[in-house]
Amino acid sequence: MKRIQFYLDEDLWTALRARSRQERATISELVRRALRERYFGSLDARRKAMLAIVGIWKDRSEIGDSKSHIRSLRFGKRLL
Repeated sequence: MKRIQFYLDEDLWTALRARSRQERATISELVRRALRERYFGSLDARRKAMLAIVGIWKDRSEIGDSKSHIRSLRFGKRLL
């Protein structure tokens, strides 16, 4: 975990302090939670998105064998 410092407007500080008392959570936890929701989305939404893409290319015949493709990209490009 990284420690950061930033400035809040008085009204935002007051709202956060009131919410932290209400939820019995630290202001830091409220800020982390808000940042996660804003930049990562909810855990449920992320889970649904991941499940939606599982196997999406499994029936694509034009792709070919992924192992062979990766090996062809790496062939001859190793540093000695």
